[in-house]
Amino acid sequence: MNKSKASSEKSVSASSRTASLLSQLEKINVDPVLGEADSARYVTSKILHLVQSQEKTRREMTSKGSTGIEVILSTLENTKDPQTIINILNILIEVVSVGGGRRASVLVTKGGTQKLLQLLLTASKDSPPNEELMVLLHTLLAKICPKDKKIAMKARINGALNVSLNLVKHNLQNHRLVLPCLQVLRIHSMNSVNAVSLGKNGIVELMFKIIGPFSKKNTSLLKVALDTLAALLKSKTNARRAVDQGYVQVLLTIYVDWHRHDSRHRYMLIRKGILQCIKSVTGINLGRKAFIDANGMKILYHTSQECLAVRTLDPLVNTSSLIMRKCFPKNRLPLPTIKSAFHFQLPFIPASGPVAQLYNLPPDVDDVVDESDDNDDAETETVIETENDDDKDQHFKNDDIETDINKLKARQELRRSVEDLKMYEQFFPELSENFQECDLVSKEPKPFVPDANLGGPIVVPTAGEEHSAEEKPSTKVVAAKESHPLLTEEYNRRPAFLELPKKDSDKDGSLHQQTDERNLLPSCQCLSQEIVKGLDKISLQSSAKNDQYYSTGCVIKKESKTSLTALACSKPCEHISPCGSSLFEGPSVQLGKLCCTGVDSEEEDTRSSSPGEQIVLELADISPVHDCDLYIEMVKTTKSIPEYSEVAYPDYFGHIPPPFKEPILERPYGVQRTKIFQDIERLIHQNDVIDRVVYDLDNLSCVVPEEADVLKFNSKFESGNLRKVIQIRKNEYDLILNSDINSNRYHQWFYFEVSGMKTGIGYRFNIINCEKSNSQFNYGMQPLMYSVQEALNSRPFWTRVGTDICYYKNHFSRSSIAAGGQKGKSYYTITFTVTFQHKDDVCYFAYHYPYTYSTLKMHLQKLESMHNPQQIYFRQDVLCETLAGNSCPLVTITAMPESSYYERTCQFRNRPYVFLSARVHPGETNASWVMKGTLEYLMSNNPSAQCLRESYIFKIIPMLNPDGVINGNHRCSLSGEDLNRQWQNPNPDLHPTIYHAKGLLQYLAAIKRLPLVYCDYHGHSRKKNVFMYGCSIKETMWHTNVNAASHDLMEDPGYRALPKILSQTAPAFCMGSCSFVVEKSKESTARVVVWREIGVQRSYTMESTLCGCDQGKYKGLQIGTRELEEMGAKFCVGLLHLKRMVSPLEYNLPSSLLDIETEPIDSSCKVTSPTTYVLDEDEPRFLEEVDYSAESNDDQDLELADNACDFEATNQDDGLSDSDSIRMLFS
Repeated sequence: MNKSKASSEKSVSASSRTASLLSQLEKINVDPVLGEADSARYVTSKILHLVQSQEKTRREMTSKGSTGIEVILSTLENTKDPQTIINILNILIEVVSVGGGRRASVLVTKGGTQKLLQLLLTASKDSPPNEELMVLLHTLLAKICPKDKKIAMKARINGALNVSLNLVKHNLQNHRLVLPCLQVLRIHSMNSVNAVSLGKNGIVELMFKIIGPFSKKNTSLLKVALDTLAALLKSKTNARRAVDQGYVQVLLTIYVDWHRHDSRHRYMLIRKGILQCIKSVTGINLGRKAFIDANGMKILYHTSQECLAVRTLDPLVNTSSLIMRKCFPKNRLPLPTIKSAFHFQLPFIPASGPVAQLYNLPPDVDDVVDESDDNDDAETETVIETENDDDKDQHFKNDDIETDINKLKARQELRRSVEDLKMYEQFFPELSENFQECDLVSKEPKPFVPDANLGGPIVVPTAGEEHSAEEKPSTKVVAAKESHPLLTEEYNRRPAFLELPKKDSDKDGSLHQQTDERNLLPSCQCLSQEIVKGLDKISLQSSAKNDQYYSTGCVIKKESKTSLTALACSKPCEHISPCGSSLFEGPSVQLGKLCCTGVDSEEEDTRSSSPGEQIVLELADISPVHDCDLYIEMVKTTKSIPEYSEVAYPDYFGHIPPPFKEPILERPYGVQRTKIFQDIERLIHQNDVIDRVVYDLDNLSCVVPEEADVLKFNSKFESGNLRKVIQIRKNEYDLILNSDINSNRYHQWFYFEVSGMKTGIGYRFNIINCEKSNSQFNYGMQPLMYSVQEALNSRPFWTRVGTDICYYKNHFSRSSIAAGGQKGKSYYTITFTVTFQHKDDVCYFAYHYPYTYSTLKMHLQKLESMHNPQQIYFRQDVLCETLAGNSCPLVTITAMPESSYYERTCQFRNRPYVFLSARVHPGETNASWVMKGTLEYLMSNNPSAQCLRESYIFKIIPMLNPDGVINGNHRCSLSGEDLNRQWQNPNPDLHPTIYHAKGLLQYLAAIKRLPLVYCDYHGHSRKKNVFMYGCSIKETMWHTNVNAASHDLMEDPGYRALPKILSQTAPAFCMGSCSFVVEKSKESTARVVVWREIGVQRSYTMESTLCGCDQGKYKGLQIGTRELEEMGAKFCVGLLHLKRMVSPLEYNLPSSLLDIETEPIDSSCKVTSPTTYVLDEDEPRFLEEVDYSAESNDDQDLELADNACDFEATNQDDGLSDSDSIRMLFS
């Protein structure tokens, strides 16, 4: 009979044979008469032979539509024969052993997990249990359990947890059985409830019977035991049990033993497993204390140092670093209070909000309290788990995205009466001006052709080397001498839009002083007499060609090497005296210290001139709107809370973009780890720490050290922010920033002065109280430095400096109450190392290019004094006064009508409005540089700028938060609140600039003159490139689960036009980073309120990177003021293109050019957290993938495509006709 069966089997194919066997097995399951044990045993053995020998059979059994798995599981459930069960388990093991987990998932979906757990429970009742069956059963469960997300609940309800645990307890020497049992227990232990249950049954103690000192035997078993123990100790209950029994010391002893004996590093995984156990047990305060008491810091520190030389041991070093950082005792900041060192009394204290919380804090709230839940009685032992539990693999739902369509729909709500809004009529005189008394270009009526001159070429300024073929000699800049090729190149690179129009009248002599080359700089008289004597070679010069445009510029002449030697100070500080009243009217203002020695011959910069040659620095050529004298005058009217009387040299001298590129810094491997180890050394080698306070705003009697090798610090000037400096080691300093006034938070912006340095020494600076969880300092951004010595050497620019830069969480902390209830209570450190070029120089460091309120006032006054009133309508008003009494400027720019003829004035009044604002967040100084580029472009004599002025009326608030800027805040105004979260209900007493800015927009809405565009300029600290946030109902709904409701929505896609234009014209702009999603947390921002309440469809926030670009023309470069100003100018050009799109008939453009309005947007956005809407191309991971990074849960991010948004407009394009250039733009 068996021979006939064998011959028949040979005659059919393998697939038919498998199907036949499964059919026989199914009949056995259905018909009990045929269900003989030997028949089932025979059939299953044949199937086992097939799956062991043929991959095709394994694949067929789990293929779609196959019933093979169901038949096998049904047999397993019905049979009582041990051999049949063993055959089936072997079949299933063979099936799921390959296939990348998909086959295991098929087994789970067929109910395999439940049947196997039931079998485990049944088999455990045998005495003794069948060892072979138990080994196979646990081996199979270890393979499929990770694919079953309900396995923890199933095992607990089924009672299978203790079955596996008891098997291990009673068979410790049977490693063949213990290993698969531990593999299953490891999976069960990942669930906190199961871990607690197992812990109560003695599993922690059991694991310590398995792990032990170094041994080459049973390493696989030891590794699984360590993984299981690490999972168990994540439970606080189990961790406390381990601490109580002294297991922390045991783990450290075992780790040291393995470290000493594993000289060839063959057992790194076991060593890492021990560290993972230590990491888990130190998750509680008791564990950290036990680790410290057991001398764990020194043990891990020394073992890590021994591993540094072997790159493959980095996982051990990284894990050790994480443990040491976690166990480093948390300290409060060395401050009397984390509230700001400056106090400003508000008109009233709001009833709720951050300021109310701050004023209601108890006096000792700054003390750090370790708020771990070690004192909890026990963890919850039961959880409600249903079949509706969230699937971890599903897309993350962002609860912050607004889903209420009624809230998303724009609805115009003035919220103020028309009578109340009439107060803003005074800010719109252009709507009633008849120009009868103005000296216009022509007063004769002309045929009215709307914007006839728009047909000319559009000149697009760039930050690169672009020269117009028809550049007039009168507009060329004076180049530096050949001895300064870099400066020469810089002069030639000057953007065209800086060429401001000529002002015919030479009135206002105070702003247009015409001086001889040898006249001394008046504001330099505030220096000491010795320095003034040395400044005989420093003069004012106003070249003939520039006198017609600019006021006096700063000119520095150097006739020989000895001229700078005359600037030397024999004594560093005694010769510095404040400006006397004889020099200036009004309040006394003094420049900061100038402790510069003569330039030694061996230190002389290679770019310096040879003796007898003359170096001329003409700031008027580079920055025509900077005037040293005028800046001092502006400072005297600026009101600060600390009542600053000093002026920082960079703000006085001015800044010009350096004539060289500054690439994004490539971070050396291991730099963050090195810095962390150096911090840990402070605890291990406490005697090496100097711990000396060298600067302290809270202690006015703090003595400035006189030692030659100690740096001097200062930040007592406008926008300065530095609260305290502590010398840690000889050349290392901890710096603490001041909180925003009326706040105890927002530490990121810094601007301070350093002097007394030596050359050839690397000074490490640690800013230790930053708050953001990550920073572009981890991705190639460098801080900025300005050297006074370099400025005197004709190089007055901010440059990116620093090496060994990183940003990481440190051991300083604040209580959650002081943190406003936030979970993240730890502070972060920005650390960088600088080697100075000049001895006893005076250098300034800043988070980003500073742009003060006084600079803005100077800038606006210069623009007003230099414009041509016949061509440009320029008006500067005071919108309101801030809390500190500073004026908030409001600027109006448009083109003057060609005549006072009715049609001309009518066309003038009916121009659409564009409303721009900037600098609501003081620390985002890049927004002011972008605004500077916008203002200078609008005031330039560029033909396209004139077209733009004739197309729009610009209402601009260039600085919404003057008080915050003046006092060195990072985020808030003097009210202690983020003004960009007050637009919904601004208070006229606490938020006057926002209240009246919104009032201007409400007035325009009331008179039916809604702006075509509203844009608020911002800076972004964690992303690269320049991009926009807008508002769209549909795109918001697309990112939620209410897609059905969005299908019927009708929305004008015009909001996408301007960003699309900018992505094709501005090199720094990236369309892929733009987002048009409306979030609940942003409902009080300017962008959302102006869109929703005022009704402006094109309402944007334009974000500029603080770091640099990773796409386009500037890919791989850090951003500078040249690129930021260019972005401001490109924004204007984009508005001109937008005008031609929204008014095609006026410009006779084909409608095909409007296709851009309906193109589907290419958005690669993803939602990754409940509160943050980020993009795929946000950031790559660190070179060193370690847990102790600033954000240890970063997902792998995708790289930007190299050609994304990479469009470069050239002068050749500018020469095209309007239709050609726009066709090329949108093609």
